[in-house]
Amino acid sequence: MIELEGVPELIDPVMVAAFEGWNDAGDAASTAVAHLDREWKGEVFAALDAEDYYDFQVNRPTVWLDGGVRKITWPTTRLSVVRVGGDKPRDLVLVRGIEPSMRWRSFCNEILGFAHELGVELVVILGALLGDTPHTRPVPVSGVTSDADLAQRMDLEETKYEGPTGIVGILQEACTHAGVPAVSLWAAVPHYVSQPPNPKATLALLNRLEDLIDVRIPLGELPEDARAWQVGVDQLAAEDSEVAEYVQTLEEARDTAELPEASGDAIAREFERYLRRRDGGPGGPGGPGGHATADGSDSTSYLRDNPGGRAKPPKPPKSGADDEDSSSED
Repeated sequence: MIELEGVPELIDPVMVAAFEGWNDAGDAASTAVAHLDREWKGEVFAALDAEDYYDFQVNRPTVWLDGGVRKITWPTTRLSVVRVGGDKPRDLVLVRGIEPSMRWRSFCNEILGFAHELGVELVVILGALLGDTPHTRPVPVSGVTSDADLAQRMDLEETKYEGPTGIVGILQEACTHAGVPAVSLWAAVPHYVSQPPNPKATLALLNRLEDLIDVRIPLGELPEDARAWQVGVDQLAAEDSEVAEYVQTLEEARDTAELPEASGDAIAREFERYLRRRDGGPGGPGGPGGHATADGSDSTSYLRDNPGGRAKPPKPPKSGADDEDSSSED
């Protein structure tokens, strides 16, 4: 353990974590935590020892110059704290790093050690996965937990997923076994435009986080970035008739699937959320709470594609072609 500035005294702390890698399609989740850290000027107070958890041939250190002096930044996971002001101030403990290469159980135990020492009341882990969702619709964000009581109390889904998992799933289970309430928020990123950044998915995660922990998050330029991102993808899709047709197919499937959700209760919930934000509550447009997690039938949906310098979304497979995109196996 590397102690940087000592452990601060915190008020009603919530831990918010995200990890680059397998659970971070479009870098949406890690960018969300980075946004919180930047907007609230987080102060790093601890970091995990990189030697314990990372393969430096997989996640290489970087060398940089500081006033003519060469320095090295090692890949690791850092913890910072931010104070959220207002009538009821509270602290957020931000955990931001890279999915570890090894010793996951020890890694989770170390994170939990901080949670216990700091009196963390809830752990929220952000993730993003690839899915069959159109970029033209609100980003689906699902909230899941392993705790049945917590699911009922916070209007979440109790996870039923079976299959390969990443550090998000392992940390959530470690929290549950340790008696620490834990929730995962997952944003679905269109698989045909998976290269980072994806500000629209980042914005959706932050909006859902606002609702979950009842704080107002300053969004800065993120809404404008999200609009610009969608316009850019619209233009790229319009240049290829096959991609445009595929996007239309996804839109029709999405709209049909959401028809049962257009109940009076669902509409009332969305209107209440809008009023809260308009009247000084959490700000910014929000994504719906649709369920976007994979059902286990296609574990590659969790993998981030290699951008490969693509200038536009890849063409969808023609009828009769293989259903699986082998490039996501990397």
